[in-house]
Amino acid sequence: MVSISKQERIDETGFSDIKIIQNPKEFCYGIDAVLLSAFVAGETGTKPIKCKRMMDMGTGTGIIPFIVSHKTDFEYILGVEKQKTSWERAQKGLDLNRIDNIEFINKDIIDIREGELGMFDAITCNPPYKKRGSGIRNDSEAKYIARHETSAELGDFIRVAGDNLVFKGHFFMVHRPSRLSDIIYSMKNNEIEPLDLQFVAPRFGEKPNILLIHGVKGGKNELKVLNELYVYEGDSYSEEILNIYERLD
Repeated sequence: MVSISKQERIDETGFSDIKIIQNPKEFCYGIDAVLLSAFVAGETGTKPIKCKRMMDMGTGTGIIPFIVSHKTDFEYILGVEKQKTSWERAQKGLDLNRIDNIEFINKDIIDIREGELGMFDAITCNPPYKKRGSGIRNDSEAKYIARHETSAELGDFIRVAGDNLVFKGHFFMVHRPSRLSDIIYSMKNNEIEPLDLQFVAPRFGEKPNILLIHGVKGGKNELKVLNELYVYEGDSYSEEILNIYERLD
């Protein structure tokens, strides 16, 4: 039996019987993490990859490792999380789900030295979207850290990925379209060649508010823009999103 506090709750993810432990007063995962997991698994237009070892940077309560472990046959997934309370919830979630190919460590990604955790075939990240010092500070310190660049900035996530990917290893990120030029600049500076780019819009005809990008360390210069994804059709999830959430009959 996994013990949770009064502030915590156990949420069904909808992916098989996988559950996650969250505190609604702190940061809870959203569709971004689900889209990134599907992107990694080759469900949105990318090709499925072969992977023995994957690292998820800034893993929070572990949602990306949990979903990716369900959608793929990756042998080992490491989640790295700076905030101790989130890491503790990821650990309890691991005990709750009894998944044996996932491990979580409590560490700031900016402190990861090249190869110290081993090298990885794939690295994922759903980093804070807001630049350091931008936006209104939230009363919740946990939410602020999850949403704003604090110790690690966008370039740090990409640098650490470049340092810890094997040659021809895969990098996957979800972010905002407004940061695309920064993302591509940092990827190229760290020898990660962008290969697949996908925009996600709330509805057809609306501006994209999410981007998914896939690159390969030492890859060829051949960026492809994949078909745009739409989250909603009217007030309901689109067929593509329902398929990603595995809710189609």
